[in-house]
Amino acid sequence: MPTVVVVNGPNLNRLGTREPEIYGTTTLAGVEKMVRVRGREIGWKVEFFQSNHEGALIDRVHAAADSGADGIILNGAALTHYSYALADALRSVDIPTVEVHISDIHSRESWRRRSVTGDACIAVLAGLGVEGYTTALDLLVERGAVARARRRPAATRKRKAPT
Repeated sequence: MPTVVVVNGPNLNRLGTREPEIYGTTTLAGVEKMVRVRGREIGWKVEFFQSNHEGALIDRVHAAADSGADGIILNGAALTHYSYALADALRSVDIPTVEVHISDIHSRESWRRRSVTGDACIAVLAGLGVEGYTTALDLLVERGAVARARRRPAATRKRKAPT
């Protein structure tokens, strides 16, 4: 079964209470439930991770590669705009990644309009609300992440991290 890893960055653990006029009232747990439902509908395993720490996000991207994940959905939050380290981590793995932003970053403050991590992704979705996460999953399917998974021998899909 193909696997997508959903990686959420700083402050996304506050969804539902943080600036609801911008980000809405759906909690991160609500987003996870919505994406898991969509994953079941299309036959994908969905894993979630959230951290307020840049290094932990980079480690999770690397772990996704080591475990043979077929896609990544990334909401890097503020790190999107300045984390060259996270962008390099995405480039260091051979996993199609879709960047998601709940709000329309292109119509907000000028510093939010540039995504350094988006340059390492196959697409950037912004302004779709929390539904952007399920749209990202559908886009991974459309863009061939499933074909990528099927091309690899089964033995390489579940690689263990070096000890």
